[in-house]
Amino acid sequence: MSTKLEGMTANLATADSFTGKKVLDREGIQYGKVKHIHINQETLVVSGVTIRQGFHKEYFLPETFIDRFTEETLLLSTPPVRTSIDVVDIDGHKIGKVKRLHRNPDTNELESIEISDGLIGSKILSKSEIWGVGEKLKLRSTKEEYKNRK
Repeated sequence: MSTKLEGMTANLATADSFTGKKVLDREGIQYGKVKHIHINQETLVVSGVTIRQGFHKEYFLPETFIDRFTEETLLLSTPPVRTSIDVVDIDGHKIGKVKRLHRNPDTNELESIEISDGLIGSKILSKSEIWGVGEKLKLRSTKEEYKNRK
């Protein structure tokens, strides 16, 4: 439990007061709850958050995804790409699920995604192929164009 100390300005809060808050995007889609706040040890600035989604599913979001904290939620400026979400084509036809995220090891920036499209099939697409993210990940291509990729 956090307490407000005498002399503490109105826009300051303790990091532990944010744990457990719901994580929402601008459309109201919930992505889990805040588990940890990560702070850069040199600059003392928030560098990201760990989100807990379900029992054993956690993922890291860098500060570029964070819009702001409110009394009850963490609001995201950009919806995150997550594993296990459905992937659809530009027309909304289901293609598969996000199997794996490939990130730059230095910047943690998403570079590509691996899409599982059956029991043994999967394809890797660059992040430029993503049209949008929400409850599902939408690609820029049609299902036929996706199938014809090598």
